[in-house]
Amino acid sequence: MSIVVTGATGHLGRLIVESLLSRGVPADGIVALGRDTGRLADVAERGVTVRRADYDDPESLRAAFAGAEKLVYVSGDELGRRVEQARNVIAAATEAGVGLIAYTSITKADTSSLILAKEHYAIEQEIAASGLPYVLLRNSWYLENYTPQIPTYLEYGIAGAAGDGRVSAATRADFAEAAAAVVTTDGHANQTYELGGASFTLTELAEELSRQTGRAVTYTDLPEEKYVEVLVGAGVPADFAAVLADGDRGLALGELAVEGDDLARLIGRAPVTLAEALRAAL
Repeated sequence: MSIVVTGATGHLGRLIVESLLSRGVPADGIVALGRDTGRLADVAERGVTVRRADYDDPESLRAAFAGAEKLVYVSGDELGRRVEQARNVIAAATEAGVGLIAYTSITKADTSSLILAKEHYAIEQEIAASGLPYVLLRNSWYLENYTPQIPTYLEYGIAGAAGDGRVSAATRADFAEAAAAVVTTDGHANQTYELGGASFTLTELAEELSRQTGRAVTYTDLPEEKYVEVLVGAGVPADFAAVLADGDRGLALGELAVEGDDLARLIGRAPVTLAEALRAAL
């Protein structure tokens, strides 16, 4: 029996595999899945079982889930297709007799108005209706949504449509550690966790970046439509720009702010803060 991690070629899935290893799960008890198994050669060399799996290929999922005791289901990134893909995953997990599905969802999926939340909540409902034990890991934004943009921020400042809204962002590694925790410890079946770190506004992001670099960085708040124009002008595809701007709209409404300390309790420490993440990135 094993712990299966989908999307292991992506940033979060790979970190979940690493977290499982660091928690002492034997390498041969972990199955890392991806469409391109060549990208998993390094973990295969460490003894992790690597299998091909494609959310659009039910047969590949059935083969990949064989012998799975627990499944960490990292959500796909194809908007408009994720619910159909989730049905394939759930059907294969049911056939394999998986004992627990841990799904990486989004903050306040059941009440959020975000474009991204609609599919996540639909998938949560599909999982709950399956009858399989589950854990819903409702992740807020990644701090890595911001840290790679530091050179742009330093040159042009920060633009957005988030107003004074607060976002409880945390690192991918901390979210990955939480996922590893729920599949390696007991007492999580049929639980929902709202996960996030210490919250901040985009103005506070600008202020902290200014403090650490000694350069004046400001946040410019824009109407959502204008922010879409700015993103498209910077080369972001229009559809994705609309999703990003919608994320800021939800941020302004408090839909990415997390109350409580679920993340800290699961990982056993305070999550990495904005200041720490900026310092590391710099």
